[in-house]
Parts: sequence; structure tokens; C-alpha cells
Amino acid sequence: MTRYMATRRALVASVAATGLLCLLASCGDQTKDEADDGVPSATSAAPLADKLPHAIRDKGVIKVGSDIAYPPVEFKDSSGKVVGIDPDIADALGKQLGVKFEFENGTFDTLITGLRAKRYDLAMSAMTDTKDRQNGVDPETGKKVGEGVDFVDYFTVGVSIYTRKGDDQGIRTWADLCGKKIVVQRGTVSEDRAKLENTKCLKAKKGKIATEAFDNDQQAQTRLRSGGADAGVSDFPVAAYAAKTSGGGNDFRIVGDQVEAAPYGIAVAKGNTQLREAIQAALDAVIKNGEYKKIVAKWRVEAGAVTEAKINGGT
Repeated sequence: MTRYMATRRALVASVAATGLLCLLASCGDQTKDEADDGVPSATSAAPLADKLPHAIRDKGVIKVGSDIAYPPVEFKDSSGKVVGIDPDIADALGKQLGVKFEFENGTFDTLITGLRAKRYDLAMSAMTDTKDRQNGVDPETGKKVGEGVDFVDYFTVGVSIYTRKGDDQGIRTWADLCGKKIVVQRGTVSEDRAKLENTKCLKAKKGKIATEAFDNDQQAQTRLRSGGADAGVSDFPVAAYAAKTSGGGNDFRIVGDQVEAAPYGIAVAKGNTQLREAIQAALDAVIKNGEYKKIVAKWRVEAGAVTEAKINGGT
């Protein structure tokens, strides 16, 4: 047998063996373009899956950093399950993208740091979209402290004052907080607002606003409930939920009007534009198909609903 014939027969045998293995292993079309890196295309069940970065599509999971103690936005029910406005919206986004959103608990003021450190893919935690957060600027000092984040805006909300029911200390407006003690959650827009109002009080010589900040809003509510402060400041949906549910509705009441209506945003690390645009497309889809409307109606927060997903709409 010549070397040519031996080589040719070996090649035929090799091809035949490969064909048999493919039949047994259900190999796909071997002529398929390899540019897709083997990632399956989007299906009708997940119409926007192909918009995600391949690494996330392969994992099938988006890790979400969140302060899970902020009802009704995100909190744990009596069984320990994470529920609320944000988890419901995340579930709807997951259906569009073909992945599961997994919420991981963290203190609010560390979420952006965790996002930059890649502990999370997103931060979704009633986080107000502001220019300072977009640009990584400390709102109190005006100094650059990080690279900032991008936001996909999904809700609009203002800040409210709440007091103990039947003991409002004569508080009706922000100006009435001069000389009083208030409680807030650390690192929030509510804390920023309190600092701004305190500056006004000192300038008018009406007395300092003593502010006590906590890791989460439930701790702040506990402090106020026990008489350790005169008022609390929080996002309107949270203050309204506390007024309705705490002590069967007998602990707190909202005073005055909510102020500084601004968007909540889903935070994405700077430079992760593909994930940001995938989240934006998914949010637009659930707004269009009516799922978003059902969620805000379920939690009775229709007043804060948006009609489109904007990028970095905060000021």
C-alpha cells in the first residue's frame, strides 16, 4: 500500500468517525458562522437576549446590589423572599433578556463602590439618578471621588417628611425642621436635602437641624418611633408605606408636600454600554407591553410611573 493510499484511507476513517460522534452528540451545523462564539440566538421567550454581553448570557444571571430594607421598593417578606417594586421590575426585565436577576444585600452607601469593584453587575435600590453620582462627585464637598456610573431611569419620586402620628412637633414644611432632630438613611438624597436645609437654617439663624443617619431606613423609623427624633425624611413611596403599615397605620404620618421629584435609576458601571443599552431596551419593552403598568399599580405608586427608559436623565 502506498503512503498516499494509507493517508487517504485514514482520512476517510477519521471523517466517518467524526460524523458518528456528531450523530451521537447531536452536533449542530458545522458550517455555521463561528463569529457568534457559540452563544445561542434570542428566542421568542427572551426576545432581547442577544443584546446582553456574552459573559452575562453564558452565566444566565445578573447580580444586583441592593439595600433590601426599603419597603415597598425592596424588602424581605415574612418568608424571607425579596419582594417589592424593584424585584418585580427586575423579574419583568429578566423575561425580556432571558436571565435571572439575583438581588444581593448591601448597605446603600457602598453599592456604587461594589459596582465599581465588580461585585455586582447592576445596582438597583431606589437610587436617585443625579449628576453627582453620574460624575462620581461628593455632593457635600464637590470633589471627585470616583468615576461615576450611568443610570437607566425607571421611576420618578420626591422626598417627604414624616412624623409620629399625633406628635408632629408643629412640623409642616422643611423650614419647620430648623432646631429639630431628624433621622435619615445614610448616603441618600434625603440626607443631602437635610444638609442643604440645615445650611439655610443656620444662615437664617433659626437653629441647627440635628441629623442622625442610619445604614437603612427601617433603623431610622425605629429611632423616630421610640421618640429619639422629631421627624424622618425619606423617599415619598417609603414614607407613605411606613405611614400606612407601621403599627397598623398608627405610628407615622406624612407632613407637607414631597419635594425635588427626580428619577430612580438602575446604576451600571461606566463603560459597560452594552449592558446599559440592554437594560434600557428591556425596560422600554415592559413599558410598551403593559407589564410595567401592572407592577406600579400593584404597589399603588402609579404617580411615579415613567413612559420611557431614559439614560442619565437626572440633574
